[in-house]
Amino acid sequence: MQQPIFSDELTWRDRLRYALLRLPLFALLWWILIEGKLAGWWYGIPVILLAVLVSLLLLPAPRQPRPLMGTVRFVGFFLWESLRGGIDVALRAINPRLPLNPDLIDYSLRLPEGNARIVLMNTISLLPGTLSANLRDDCLQVHTLDDNPQTMQSLEQVETVVAQLFGIDI
Repeated sequence: MQQPIFSDELTWRDRLRYALLRLPLFALLWWILIEGKLAGWWYGIPVILLAVLVSLLLLPAPRQPRPLMGTVRFVGFFLWESLRGGIDVALRAINPRLPLNPDLIDYSLRLPEGNARIVLMNTISLLPGTLSANLRDDCLQVHTLDDNPQTMQSLEQVETVVAQLFGIDI
């Protein structure tokens, strides 16, 4: 079980590091919500600070820090695959000559149970053309728009990138 941020085992340095990592994320979220208007910052700053404090109280600290290169690779991979997949799905929708063979495929998971597996399933569902449909033991059923050999390779690639994000060897 993960330790809460304010457990006795964490130093003030650790707590400050977690707060400083969350602060820009919440500030960016606030900026998006107020659509970049300066007038919203006078009450936004206290709200952001309160949100950081509440998140530190409610969200557990990670067992180990995420590898920076794994995070960078995951974000780049996700953005690229989202763009590539979106174009592919759009072309299939407007061009009747492109194959559209929806299918459910079974994918044997290599990731252990836990957060990494959840991130994998959500990533697959967020990428255009695929959807995590069912999980039974170590087998994930994935709905895909076109059943071809490259689909399995793509799923393996997503799982590898998620494993790197969590620092897991598979």
